[in-house]
Amino acid sequence: MVDNASKVLQYKETVKKQQAEDLINNGFPRKIVELNDLLATPLFSTKNLEEVHEDLKVPVPSPIISNNHDSCETETKKRKLDEVTSGTPVLVLPTGIVPCNSHIRQMIKIVKPYIWHLVEDANLLKMWISFLIPKIEDGNNFGVSIQEDMLAEIRTVESEAAAFFDQISRYFITRGKIVTKVTKYPHVEDFRVTVEELDEKEYVSLKLVMCEIRNHYSTLHDIIMKNLEKIKKPRTSNVDNLY
Repeated sequence: MVDNASKVLQYKETVKKQQAEDLINNGFPRKIVELNDLLATPLFSTKNLEEVHEDLKVPVPSPIISNNHDSCETETKKRKLDEVTSGTPVLVLPTGIVPCNSHIRQMIKIVKPYIWHLVEDANLLKMWISFLIPKIEDGNNFGVSIQEDMLAEIRTVESEAAAFFDQISRYFITRGKIVTKVTKYPHVEDFRVTVEELDEKEYVSLKLVMCEIRNHYSTLHDIIMKNLEKIKKPRTSNVDNLY
């Protein structure tokens, strides 16, 4: 029991004195610079959105013209109705699979680790501030209120970062459904254009995600540094204002 208690105490001290403070002093500025550099690369700074389009490699089949006039009129109408409602049967495509958008996939491979790092960093900051909150007492709780405000801000950042993962998965699900329509109705150009519009929208969204991650790091770093003294020592004789 004593050994476990000492390990817990050691964990708390490590979080308070090493991990969190190193993250704030070194980790956050490093991430902000990295994200600024990434946003300036051609992958994230494309001006012409048509550059993110991807060839679906779904050919348009030649129309089938039937010269058989022996069928009765009822059967002909039924066959035409079935063709309209069911579309073109897709057994195999000449080019194999329909590829994902390579530009978007490359962006996602870069964006996802930064999302995860932001979630982990926010969680570490939560633990750090929680460990610094003093025991409940009457009076002189202004510093404690600053800590609680900071915790609320960090929880908001953590929730927004986790939501970015849902955005990525929804993109692939939506695109897959539209591509299925393209393969089933290859003559309908609207479905093909919809895929292009969706890819353009996802490109803009991913760029905004990277901007939001950078902004979260910048905002957290700024507000923590401005209130660092009160966060670390919430109960002192000096009363500072929360920025």
